Amino acid sequence: MASANAASYAVYPGMRVLSVDPRRPDAAAVLEAVGVLRRGGLVVFPTETVYGLGCRALDESAVARVFAVKGRPPHHPLIAHVTTEGSARELAAVWPPVASRLARAFWPGPLTLVVERASFVPAIVAGGGGSIALRAPSHPVARALLEVLGEPIAAPSANRYQCLSPTCAPHAIRQVGGDVDLVLDGGTCDAGIESTVIDVRGPSARVLRPGAVPMAALRDLVPNLERVLEPVESECVRDAPGMDRRHYAPRAPLLVESDGPTASRLAAELAQHQPDVGLVTLERSRAATVDPSLSFRPGIVERVLPRDPEGYARHLYSTLHELDDAGVRAIVVERVPDDESWCAVADRLARAASKS
Repeated sequence: MASANAASYAVYPGMRVLSVDPRRPDAAAVLEAVGVLRRGGLVVFPTETVYGLGCRALDESAVARVFAVKGRPPHHPLIAHVTTEGSARELAAVWPPVASRLARAFWPGPLTLVVERASFVPAIVAGGGGSIALRAPSHPVARALLEVLGEPIAAPSANRYQCLSPTCAPHAIRQVGGDVDLVLDGGTCDAGIESTVIDVRGPSARVLRPGAVPMAALRDLVPNLERVLEPVESECVRDAPGMDRRHYAPRAPLLVESDGPTASRLAAELAQHQPDVGLVTLERSRAATVDPSLSFRPGIVERVLPRDPEGYARHLYSTLHELDDAGVRAIVVERVPDDESWCAVADRLARAASKS
């Protein structure tokens, strides 16, 4: 079954695109994808967070191909996707009680747990380290793949290293379509931002990457939860994906300004010298803090995002993809509120704006 939207995709030799109902995926499409995975192939598929670039997690050659397609450094671990806490335990050398509490509260869902890796799990999945990052996705397409395959799927986001994550199939196809075997197009991802990653190996659970699970909900369950704030600078093995100083970046340089007026003034200044500047502002603050005439001034492409963190996260990557596709030379973003509920969005913007 070819995708109804296939005409909008770039055509790559050997790549198939199948459209699937994100609520009730077609069994034939799932079986075809599982067949590709069992042959060592790569499948792009939707999750509730972003689209993943999947292979069999225990197939070292297939995992190596994922690293090559993404251009991902070998010391950056992948996330292994599973169906249940029980299947996650099989891949772990140690499963702490806090891992059970978190898994039972938030799985299936956008939470990744970092535990000690079982010896039979290929080190390449963990970027050469002794840990493994595990997640049980809730998206029906991802779950159908895992259930029919009957084994874990290693799946980072379906993009090139450090580039914008894909929240729909065309985003993924534009970045990795020429190097994958099959794409399951399940529409737009619900969360629009990556999973929250928590390291449960030490005496205190640590958030390595804030994400789609709100910090407040995590703290209700684990009050002493710590948060790693500094990006990893060295070439050492990472404990989790997404820990570089620069990550999740659009093609156009991104600048984060302190408030709406500052962001709008900078966009206007840049547009005088290099037309087609993106301006991303917060909903409801626009009328009070941003000069409305900027929306009609030549050279500025403005987008207004919701003022709630979940709504903002849901639209962030798609907005940045849209501005990139419009050919803007720079993107100026109004800073989001300084509140822990916004920490995942603030993290993505800070990494996207980093020069290195």
